[in-house]
Amino acid sequence: MDWWLTPFLSNAFMQRALLAGVLVALSSAVVGTFVVLRGLAFIGDALSHGVLPGIAVALLVGIPGIVGAAVGALLMIGGISLITNRSRLSSDTAIGLLFVGMLALGVVIVSRSTSFSGDLVRVLFGEILGISPASVITQMVSTLVVVVTATICARPFLLLCFSPEQAQVMGFSSRRYHNLMLALIALTVIVSFQTVGTLLVFGMLLAPASSGALLARRIGAMIAWAALLGSAAVYLGLLISYHFNTAAGSTIVLSSTLIFFVIFAVQNLRARPAPRMEAPQP
Repeated sequence: MDWWLTPFLSNAFMQRALLAGVLVALSSAVVGTFVVLRGLAFIGDALSHGVLPGIAVALLVGIPGIVGAAVGALLMIGGISLITNRSRLSSDTAIGLLFVGMLALGVVIVSRSTSFSGDLVRVLFGEILGISPASVITQMVSTLVVVVTATICARPFLLLCFSPEQAQVMGFSSRRYHNLMLALIALTVIVSFQTVGTLLVFGMLLAPASSGALLARRIGAMIAWAALLGSAAVYLGLLISYHFNTAAGSTIVLSSTLIFFVIFAVQNLRARPAPRMEAPQP
């Protein structure tokens, strides 16, 4: 029993890491559910990587990285909307162009700095074991905003997942609520990068929600399963990281991904038809 509980009972930094990780899991469960149902995985991936130049510039000039992440996310969303609305290119093309462009810009900025290597590792992979109480409070506020907004907008968000045209007929502006959904994705990415890093936040958005989609048929149940499994992955990841000295953020995301494949394998084994019994030969 000590193996499972002592790391959290005897270390304040592990308690903060667990709380921050569970908050990330909760906000990612809500936002990730809509990412999975609406097929927005590409834009989620683009946002999680496209904020890198904003963070890099912010850290180089000495301002909080979260401010740079917000600017980078706004530039990504604004650029996608501009290209989509002012050209004949599809949104996927616009996302792809800005994705590779912003990521390349971030790498160029980082390559021009001789003192960025430590900060780069922290940006890419997070620092959940060294997260400050102020960052935990920021994560808590962000999670509250995500949950409250998704609750208030549950009906239009649900309609958008299955029929944007039906949402328009019911009196909900498809564009407005689509942009609001993108804003929630961006908020989750911006705040969560401090915990699990820009490279790994996409995994927390996708893996628990995908597991929830395998286990549930209703959106509410899907979100609940995603939150539960995401929180379990945080706990297991931190525990494994503590005992085996592995990277905490990466271990959390790996645990979440493995949970998905376990559920996937079990469901496929259960769905496999039993072999037919042949009649005995005379």
